Amino acid sequence: MKYHLITLGCQMNLSDSERVIAVLNEAGYTYTDNEEKAGLIGILACSVRQKAIDKVYSRIHKWNKWKNHKNLITFISGCILPNDHEKFLKLFDITFQMKDLPKLPEMISRYGITTPVLLKTGIDPHNENIEKFWNVKPSYQSDFEAYIPIQNGCDKFCSFCAVPFTRGREVSRPSKDILTEVALLVSQGYKSITLLGQNVNSYGLDKEGQEITFSELLREVGELGNRMNKEFRVYFTSPHPRDMTDDVIEVIAQYPVLAKQIHLPMQSGDDKVLIRMNRKHNMEKYRQIVHSIRRILPEATLFTDIIVGFTGETEEQFENTRKAMEEFKFNMAYTAMYSPRPGATSHRWDDDIPQEEKKRRLHELTQELRKHNRIYNHNLLGKTVRVLVRGEDRKVGFLTALTEGKLIVRFPAENEDLTGQFADVKITSASDFSLEGELVKVEALV
Repeated sequence: MKYHLITLGCQMNLSDSERVIAVLNEAGYTYTDNEEKAGLIGILACSVRQKAIDKVYSRIHKWNKWKNHKNLITFISGCILPNDHEKFLKLFDITFQMKDLPKLPEMISRYGITTPVLLKTGIDPHNENIEKFWNVKPSYQSDFEAYIPIQNGCDKFCSFCAVPFTRGREVSRPSKDILTEVALLVSQGYKSITLLGQNVNSYGLDKEGQEITFSELLREVGELGNRMNKEFRVYFTSPHPRDMTDDVIEVIAQYPVLAKQIHLPMQSGDDKVLIRMNRKHNMEKYRQIVHSIRRILPEATLFTDIIVGFTGETEEQFENTRKAMEEFKFNMAYTAMYSPRPGATSHRWDDDIPQEEKKRRLHELTQELRKHNRIYNHNLLGKTVRVLVRGEDRKVGFLTALTEGKLIVRFPAENEDLTGQFADVKITSASDFSLEGELVKVEALV
């Protein structure tokens, strides 16, 4: 039987999808990128964004109509709120939590067996037997980039976020398994590895005394890089300002394989908004972290996440966020207009900022980001940067690549075999959000 899989949401869902593909392939199913030719269609959903849930409903209604003239089995999993899960029970043939992925072939053969979402006494159903899921060998979807989950769940309970209700409480994956996976990928020639978690820098805190800390995990990865003597980059996403300490930044500075790029979600630049968001940090704490990054890792790029139009956000509070962007001069900011999610605390509050006002604030932050990004990029003119080539660019005859700091660089090249290799590119022109250059040299693969 042929299967088709659709993945929505963040990098964690993308990483999960690689294990879903591995399980289905092992069970004898064959992937097709044409959903109309599939007898089994699955979707990894994301309850964190309403747009992603809307896409699920659009798809499943179409697929259920197909059942009038063809045999078709549908399944759903991913990052799903209990309320959404209950609705999907009536629409999909199979629903399951990711921890039960190893049982998926059995569910398909029995057709329609689902897993409960109600809490058992003393047990978080999202993470019960999560180790069995982690032990599934992924079917990596790239030959040179890979994601490695190091934890699942979240204990922070930000008022706008549904993740603790979709993935449960924080559980850390055994460090020996993480390091084994890193070593395997590097030995196979992977060049870019991202450690994934909802709050990576709280790694190990749920197993205090039994597991190493996040900074110690990064040190082990760095030492592994030194021993293997191969060129690769290791990233992580995303940390929480509450748990971000100087020892993490200091370890990154010590090891070449630990990429000099930090993604530090700010969400708002106003302390009162941060309190309503239940972020458990204030702007002074955030400022101290940024100062540490600039002092210890002056070459690092800084990315962030920001929500505009959160419930009750005044014009003055929004202005504090804009000023924070001006102060910290982020290289990239993933900004989003606030939308309430069922299950999250803020869903009970009035969504009182008009949509047009949210759009205006979003546009203003984008312009602020553009201004500082332009200055940073123009300072790279004439310099030679090390990039990892990712493939063809939308501009015909060009390849696209990423610097260590995840800045986009395109350069003319006809040799597509450069994909997945490191190269040196001299920057010849710069725009607000990308760079252009000319190829200097390509290093031989180690």
